Amino acid sequence: MTTTSPHAPLQPLGASHARWASGFWGAVQQRTFDTSIEAMWESLSDPTVSPGLRNFRVAAGLEPGEHDGPPFMDGDFYKWLEAAIARLEVAPDPVLAARVDELAHLIASVQREDGYLHTPTLISERAARTGEEAAVALADRFHFETYNLGHLITMGVRHYEVTGSEVLLNTARGAASFLEDLATNKPVELARSAICPSHYMAVLELYRATGEERYLRLSEAFLRVRDDFEEGGDDNQDRIPVREQKVVAGHAVRANYLYAGLADLVAETGDEELTAVLTNLWDDVIDTKLYITGGCGALYDGASPDASPWQQDISRVHQAYGRAFQLPNTTAHNESCANIGMILWSERMLAATGDARYADVIEQIAYNSLLAGISLSGREYFYTNALRQVRDLPYELRRPGDTGQHPVPAPPASDARLRESYLSCFCCPPNTVRTLARFHERAASLSPEGLFVHQYGGSELSVEQDGAALSLREDSDYPWSGRIAFTVTAATGVLPLHLRIPGWVAGATLTVAGEQHPVSEPGSYTRIEREWSVGDEIILDLPMPVTVLRGNRLAEEVTNQVAVRRGPVVYAIESADLPADVLLEQVAVRRGTVFTPVQTEIAGTRLVALEADLAVLPATPDALYGELDDAPLATISTRLVPYFTWGNRGAGEMSVWLPIAW
Repeated sequence: MTTTSPHAPLQPLGASHARWASGFWGAVQQRTFDTSIEAMWESLSDPTVSPGLRNFRVAAGLEPGEHDGPPFMDGDFYKWLEAAIARLEVAPDPVLAARVDELAHLIASVQREDGYLHTPTLISERAARTGEEAAVALADRFHFETYNLGHLITMGVRHYEVTGSEVLLNTARGAASFLEDLATNKPVELARSAICPSHYMAVLELYRATGEERYLRLSEAFLRVRDDFEEGGDDNQDRIPVREQKVVAGHAVRANYLYAGLADLVAETGDEELTAVLTNLWDDVIDTKLYITGGCGALYDGASPDASPWQQDISRVHQAYGRAFQLPNTTAHNESCANIGMILWSERMLAATGDARYADVIEQIAYNSLLAGISLSGREYFYTNALRQVRDLPYELRRPGDTGQHPVPAPPASDARLRESYLSCFCCPPNTVRTLARFHERAASLSPEGLFVHQYGGSELSVEQDGAALSLREDSDYPWSGRIAFTVTAATGVLPLHLRIPGWVAGATLTVAGEQHPVSEPGSYTRIEREWSVGDEIILDLPMPVTVLRGNRLAEEVTNQVAVRRGPVVYAIESADLPADVLLEQVAVRRGTVFTPVQTEIAGTRLVALEADLAVLPATPDALYGELDDAPLATISTRLVPYFTWGNRGAGEMSVWLPIAW
């Protein structure tokens, strides 16, 4: 999270100044604290389910054994700890605090003197004392050491900020010292291992927490080492120097983490050239590669066809951004970590620019692909987030247990893409949980221009600046209703308030203390400056008609199809809401269809569905091609549900995009 950076005028508010006290996000955060964090701990601490805790105990010599699980498991354990620490900050709990403290000392106890901490290697080194051959650090880039160390540093900084303990802060310092030595003495090894570069963001968090300039210099060294690397490829965005990159390519998680880290760097340095590069790259994603749900990274595997005309120089891509407008639906990858990475990148761009379009994209991801990655119970997770699920798929899709090195067979296609409580490739679940546990940090920011409110959904905000103070309570049913009411609960002096007018809205209205106030254009912030009084009401009304959207002519898979959105929420149709004799591919939207919002529930969660009369197309042929049936189209009454709720009623088919019946 960006804080007090000289070139990032918007400073996100932490838990002491912003929290989700009610409403939509209040309920999501409470579910995260009460259910997701505890259920995930049950998995991580149970060796019959996960090696997450056991690997550290084995590395510490507390029990015998070998390393188990993927090499990035350490980082995923740290992400869970970050979520638990966030809960302690918002809702202190002595039992959880004692558990976190015990784990902090366990993690610190296994760190090598040079700062290296990676349980697969450390367990091997311990075994070598009895004559076995020891593993070598950085021997394989897919051991993810720098990824693990980055998440260790980030978690260690948060632990210090919330608890005041320096146990993990010192561990973070040690990890940064190891990376510092690599940057100085083994730059090639560092560059080769710098995949999923969480360490870019991490060392800048350490810099802000300690004020020690060596960590800022280290972040600059990461970029220099990457740009000097001569063995890279598009998969890891290191084929060409960052400043020469014009389009986003390769592994979507690695891309988004890299650019988020670089956005952190320019917040400290004000590097205008690098800022322009990042702005152009972000625009490339938003304009040509972002799914309507906010999903990132369309492709499972492929080649990088535009890297070189020479086949031997074409690098592979994996879980990757494809070409512009290459957005398949059934096979869409959209790894949950990539979608979260786009939130991390966008919030840093928002802090640096104050441009509301970055907050719009965070909202788009949050209400759609982010929440789709976790079940409504808060216990099960998606690794991939497709926009269409169909029966009898004649090929297997990559499963969460496939790290790209050891494929895991898929279950029958009819059972594909059901959320699971534990995934053998466990990077996405704790990433989702830590993002939701800290989502209050995305609610608002403070700048020299005043208080900026970015996200709506039940916040309480309290800030002070230059002798002025303002506290607000939000009462709303957003995103189901567009009426957002803020009440001033405390005020001193004049502190300007800026409310985001979402880019999707038209005709927004605003009243302040009963008087009409002008509203700026969509995709901007409306400024309100006055001497506040306790009890003042600020009512922002965002009309929420249902919008039927089409895709660009170059987005082949959605040609002559439409998607339905209401407010920030994208909708989908599920086979659970269709008559038994109507198949998913037969359902179509006529021009002029009226969609009626209705209150309902799925899995005990209140939501707004959309009821409509939709057309029924003739059945498609069993053969590859067949003649068009000219029989009259039938009509059914059915409903669409928010995309993030799909798959919570058992296995079935689903689609965001529907054909048009002219």
